[in-house]
Amino acid sequence: MKMTDENNPETSMDDVKNLIKKKDDIEEQIKAYYDVLDDQGVGLDDPLVDAEGYPRSDINLYQIRTARHNISCLQNDHKAIMVEIEDALHRLHAQEKAKRQRDQTEAAEEPADRRRDALPHAFARVDAVTQGSPASAAGLKVGDEVVEFGSVNTGNFRNLHNIASVVQHSEGKPLRVTVVRGAQKASLSLTPQRWSGQGLMGCKIVPMPPP
Repeated sequence: MKMTDENNPETSMDDVKNLIKKKDDIEEQIKAYYDVLDDQGVGLDDPLVDAEGYPRSDINLYQIRTARHNISCLQNDHKAIMVEIEDALHRLHAQEKAKRQRDQTEAAEEPADRRRDALPHAFARVDAVTQGSPASAAGLKVGDEVVEFGSVNTGNFRNLHNIASVVQHSEGKPLRVTVVRGAQKASLSLTPQRWSGQGLMGCKIVPMPPP
């Protein structure tokens, strides 16, 4: 039995097979001792004395007593090995289930990583969004990474003045805003306009370092 650490033994199929072999060996020994009893014409509970209470002379008392004693001991061993086999199978199934879950998690994460690598590099990030603002109504969220803001994109972005200029010239007009959220790309429609708060958007955007 392999040991991953002192408290969590790792069970292999070979461990289970070895336990099953021990069980089969015990069953063979039990059968051999039952054959001894059969040869003597007695079972586990047949009396070994005659009607007058004397030891029976037609049977080998030593062989019968030895066989009965060994059968009793081996049956206890058999019960114990069956418990070991059951425990080993439970551990083996639990290990296989945990491995399948790890494999599924890795399989789900790998495409996400590939998708992330395929996304365009963001030039800005949403740092704050005020509730009830045009940015909030458009669906912008804190942490969104901006890859396109109207006519501004990764290729032509220089600083935040680029975004401010687009906003000032687009008051009341919908702007296409593309963001990366998690590992997904999302397209939003943001209309800069006057509202109860400051500015035309109601959000704070900060630049991100170049790739």
